[in-house]
Amino acid sequence: MVQVEDKIVSFDVFEKQFVCDLSACKGACCVDGDGGAPLTDDELDVLSKIFNEVKPYMRQEGITAIEQQGMYVVDADGDNTTALVNNKECAFVSFDQDGTAKCSIEQAYNDGKIEFKKPISCHLYPIRTKKYRDFEAVNYESIDICQPACECGQKLQVPVYRFLKEPLVRSYGVEWFEQLSEAARLLKKD
Repeated sequence: MVQVEDKIVSFDVFEKQFVCDLSACKGACCVDGDGGAPLTDDELDVLSKIFNEVKPYMRQEGITAIEQQGMYVVDADGDNTTALVNNKECAFVSFDQDGTAKCSIEQAYNDGKIEFKKPISCHLYPIRTKKYRDFEAVNYESIDICQPACECGQKLQVPVYRFLKEPLVRSYGVEWFEQLSEAARLLKKD
């Protein structure tokens, strides 16, 4: 583990290689799993405010899920998460012509309709964070559906933290990411 400010970062974030390969996985992280995407308290309000702009990008099944379950649900751990369609894909998922899962929120963002890219838990994936009283844990989550991304990352020699620069900066700031990069350089040197 490496400490950067009040964040404890697992070595896997530096050592594992990762580059999403949507052509191989078809966005399985938005479909598979045992719950929706974790949401911060701030994101609950944001989702309510942007829903009307995101709605045209959504499938009817997702809209119906939100109408029935609400904008978010509380999971078994007591965390706020996105609603699911039939206990499967995120309510905000749409599918392109080849069956690849796409985020309706991110599509609206890419089209300039909203300023919110997507929930930070989605943007950071496969990094998962957990806040404790005195620190925040930043861990890499290894799951089978991301094997193509691991293979792509190994081929391109891109560590997890470098692939996730944008969401890490979004979460913790440029200065924090620079400190993280310096820690990575020192680890590689050793």
